[in-house]
Amino acid sequence: MIGAAGSLGLLSVGGVAAWSRSGSSVRATSEAVQKAEAARRTAGQRVVSARLRPQPVTVNLGGRVVQTWAYGESVPGPVLRATAGDLLRVTVANGLDTDTSVHWHGVALRNDMDGVPGMTQDPIRPGEPFTYEFTAPDPGTYFYHPHSGVQLDRGLYGVLVIEDPADPGDHDQEWIVVLDDWVDGTRRTPDEVLAELLAAGGSAADGGQPGMDHGSMSGTHHGAMGGMAEGMQSDVLGGAGDVAYPHYLVNGRTPDAPVTLSARPRQRVRIRIVNAGSDTAFRIALGGHRLRVTHTDGFPVEATETDALLIGMGERFDVMVTLQDGVFPLVASAEGKRGQGLAVVRTGAGRTPDADARPAELSRRVLLGTDLAAVASVALPDVHPDTTHDLVLGGSMAPYRWTLNGKTHPDVASLEVHQGERVRLRFLNMSMMFHPMHVHGHTFGLRAGGARKDTVIVRPMEGVEVDLVADNPGQWATHCHNIYHAEAGMMATLSYQA
Repeated sequence: MIGAAGSLGLLSVGGVAAWSRSGSSVRATSEAVQKAEAARRTAGQRVVSARLRPQPVTVNLGGRVVQTWAYGESVPGPVLRATAGDLLRVTVANGLDTDTSVHWHGVALRNDMDGVPGMTQDPIRPGEPFTYEFTAPDPGTYFYHPHSGVQLDRGLYGVLVIEDPADPGDHDQEWIVVLDDWVDGTRRTPDEVLAELLAAGGSAADGGQPGMDHGSMSGTHHGAMGGMAEGMQSDVLGGAGDVAYPHYLVNGRTPDAPVTLSARPRQRVRIRIVNAGSDTAFRIALGGHRLRVTHTDGFPVEATETDALLIGMGERFDVMVTLQDGVFPLVASAEGKRGQGLAVVRTGAGRTPDADARPAELSRRVLLGTDLAAVASVALPDVHPDTTHDLVLGGSMAPYRWTLNGKTHPDVASLEVHQGERVRLRFLNMSMMFHPMHVHGHTFGLRAGGARKDTVIVRPMEGVEVDLVADNPGQWATHCHNIYHAEAGMMATLSYQA
């Protein structure tokens, strides 16, 4: 991570204007994309087939029944599993009355299967099917969700686990934990929330002026759920979100009716944690235990112990825990907001923790993905980049407008690269809100030996530099994984040039 004061000199209007605009784009249907996929395929490659049906559904979140959209009948959707090197073939039958898509978050797959309508494919129309077919190149914890409007903020998400054939299997159980912020079916839909944000923020035509700050320096602002959304500030992340959600879920359940992991004392459990939320980072801790972090965004890191993890939207962490004897709360506190998600670990007798349980570990050591280091086998060497792109993150609540280099998508200049280049992206956050920045189709390495990731938190008035190898041709979305910020303009294209 680089400090803001040290970063300002790196970014200049001249540097942005100097981006190359020459050459022709490598489209999702280009021969180069097909060749890259052909190189991933092997003789006798195993095929893993699955079906997904996004559809309207009634789900029970734990005493609260809501109307929403989901893959099948449950939230989260079905867990999909394959082994690195397998060919995934997933047919999506659209049971909605609107267009949709499926994005395979974090997977360095072929560009025409990335699931971004208008960039990599046509949308999946109501009543129509679409088959995604791609080789899964890297083991890890991933997830799938739409890349269509704010559909992610309904129940349309599920986990994709790509197994490592070389995994030693040194654990007794695996537990998948999916975190979410929930509004759908509680007298509002995500589309209505976005409309409220846009209306409350006004527009330049209404007399609002685009700004480079978040517009909430006092620590409060008018949230999309109505009234003054107090406390949407984090001592770690600054401005912590735009939406005061009525519910926070763990594996589709509210804290009043939590899911339970049943195990035995001294068992080792691998917990795969996914933040599928749209506007909320979570601080997660397991009462009476420390978490041993082994992977982030699918890639192994130097094992690090912590009391709590801070997980931005779109990030994933794998942790290993040796369980004690008793009943323990796994708490996902909505960072900088009011409310939390809850699950329970039970290895012995005892009463179920209260919905508002607050283990002491939440206030002890808190780890972010930017604190981790990659293991030597996946670390990117620190070499001089062939191409560098600066991305200044900005925006405001009034008007509700979130920008990259002062512009909103689709007017943001493309981040042009060429096959085989080492590319450096320099994120500089000039807003008072944190932004989890996500790059499709690639993993990047945090500078100076940091973790390999595809989604990274950039805190207010700070910068993060990441490197990637341009080895996956096509057109790739690069955006803030606050879904409302992305819809309000904070997105660009990492664009391969022929």
